[in-house]
Amino acid sequence: MMAEYGSAFKSERGGIYSWMKWSVGSKYAFVGTFMWYASYIIWMVNISSAIWIPLSNGLFGRDTTAEWSILGLSSTQTLGLLGVVWVTVVTLTASRGLEKITKITSLGGSAVALLNIVLLIGSIIVLIANGGALAEPIVSSQSFIRSPNPSYQSSISMLSFLVFAIFAYGGIEVVGGLVDQTENAEVTFPKGLTLAAFIIAIGYSVGIFLTGIFTNWSNVLSTKEVHMGNVAYVVMQNLGYQLGQGFGLSETASLSLGAWVARFVGLSMFLALTGAFFTLSYAPLKQFIEGTPPELWPKRMTIIEDNMPKNAMWIQCIIVAVFILLISFGGQGAAQFFTKLVLMTNVAMTLPYLFLSGAFASFKKKKEIEKPFEIFKSYGSALIATVIVTFTVGFANFFTIIEPAQNGDISSTIWMIAGPIFFTVISLIMYGRYEKKVKD
Repeated sequence: MMAEYGSAFKSERGGIYSWMKWSVGSKYAFVGTFMWYASYIIWMVNISSAIWIPLSNGLFGRDTTAEWSILGLSSTQTLGLLGVVWVTVVTLTASRGLEKITKITSLGGSAVALLNIVLLIGSIIVLIANGGALAEPIVSSQSFIRSPNPSYQSSISMLSFLVFAIFAYGGIEVVGGLVDQTENAEVTFPKGLTLAAFIIAIGYSVGIFLTGIFTNWSNVLSTKEVHMGNVAYVVMQNLGYQLGQGFGLSETASLSLGAWVARFVGLSMFLALTGAFFTLSYAPLKQFIEGTPPELWPKRMTIIEDNMPKNAMWIQCIIVAVFILLISFGGQGAAQFFTKLVLMTNVAMTLPYLFLSGAFASFKKKKEIEKPFEIFKSYGSALIATVIVTFTVGFANFFTIIEPAQNGDISSTIWMIAGPIFFTVISLIMYGRYEKKVKD
């Protein structure tokens, strides 16, 4: 769908807003895009402070951020200040043009590619060293369907995991804002997106299987110390340890090798997040500003210099910095506020995919829109795809929302529902003011 949209609107600068605007209408497009953009603001607030954890792992082999202090400040306040410096430096660099950004994102992409190569080669070596035995054994066909993680044993919890699968493709829609920058866009863009989709699907599946070669869930990942924030380091540290054992190294040498692999993961993750941050510091904002009517924004925000909305980027930088400082220096109340903010954007971040998929049937129906690249040749196949994708994303979000309530955490469920409602109301108020301004 993204590939068809991108090739059809190759000359549009507004990214997903333009796609939905010409397919359905301006108000529909604005609500979906506003929700999407708001979620990236929260993502930047989160990553500005969290990015130091992989850097710490890369430098010291473990997360030492709890011990960091500047001028006697607490670690939380120190990370907050570092976060403000980070977002300022990124904005300063990114506002100078796309060329600066592509160099950094290429470095991040190379780091991730190298990390996957280490996983692939390391897993095969461990498999050979262990005589073909898997750490997570395949006992039946159920091993490919049933997760060893007890948190994903029930049908509802398995369905709620669909959101993670959707997140694997998160960011593809951001690339839509670069269609107008792509050479021979009607051919290059859809090919690139289609290839990326296959690589992501195959890569995730192969990666999970490779992890099972050297990692047993019960022995390595089922402890309380392992969580989503550090699981990548634990898994890759275990790979290094298993490699050492396979080469016949001593226990101490194997543990040391594991620590160095964990350092490599930390550095790779830092570079990958850096690349993503540079792209997301301007691409969603650029799409939003360039695609929407200029009357929606203060005049200074709509000025484009060096192909970048520099003024808007600095306003965004200030908003992110204020959020970071409030959370870092605001005490427990501010931390709880941010937790609620994250819950509000959890579902809001994937709901725009509902808007995009929902608009696809209308996009295919409009014969006046030239479509140089088509996967769905007939309107019927496009309608079926629209229903399946929209239903799947909606289904995943529904079970993500109700799962906390089933476990007694009704508050989290309420905040997840409140998020999309809040962002929808704000976007409708903004659009209503624009309509009134235009009429006047």
